[in-house]
Amino acid sequence: MSSAIEQSFDRNVLSLRFNRPEKKNALTLAMYDALTAAMRDADGRDDVRVLLLSGSGDTFTSGNDLVDFASNPPAGEDSPVMRFLFAMQALAKPVIAAVDGLAVGVGATMLLHCDLVYASDRARFQMPFVNLGLCPENAATLLLPLRAGALLANELVMFGDLFDARTAHEAGLVNRIVPAAELMSVARERAGVLATKPPAALRATKRLMRESAGTAVVEAIQREAKVFAERLASAEAQEAFTAFFEKRKPDFSRF
Repeated sequence: MSSAIEQSFDRNVLSLRFNRPEKKNALTLAMYDALTAAMRDADGRDDVRVLLLSGSGDTFTSGNDLVDFASNPPAGEDSPVMRFLFAMQALAKPVIAAVDGLAVGVGATMLLHCDLVYASDRARFQMPFVNLGLCPENAATLLLPLRAGALLANELVMFGDLFDARTAHEAGLVNRIVPAAELMSVARERAGVLATKPPAALRATKRLMRESAGTAVVEAIQREAKVFAERLASAEAQEAFTAFFEKRKPDFSRF
């Protein structure tokens, strides 16, 4: 287990916390591997009934660590990133997210695969894929329009701007907005209540709630991953990443 993924267990709730506050909890390949292992292990444990995701400091997660990501781009479905996406999508047990501060990129799209999401009033969300010369991932192109409607989904992913918790609630990413000081107590209380429910009935309900989508979500993840890999190798993405590392505004005028 990566030290950047902190685990704790209490009353049938497994808490997984992104713990890299000095980097705004940016996700590395090692963190993806640790998350995947923890999720798969939790699904096989009778004593774990609910998973709770959160971030340390004042950030949920700022998404991929771009230095790590650019040095080790995902290569196929066996890459750490893809294993994580599929593991989260396949989880049989309920997942709750407590979002404080930034939830960027995969930090925002993973919320589409959580069963309940509570956000602080200072939470900020962003899906900046197009701005990086990329495309959305994690079945966002399927699930976000279903939640938010096509027009709002288009606005969020095409502009890639930061948006607040109220907009996230409108888009169907968030169940409830609470004061930042109360976020973890609310999320833990909700997780604790779920953990007292009949576990097999809860798993069956989650399965049925998601079953109507059939294989569409997995197929969307695969379809997006193919285009994402193509975009990652594009001149546009190279300009966006170079500009990021050089701390300048990218110039797409020549494309």
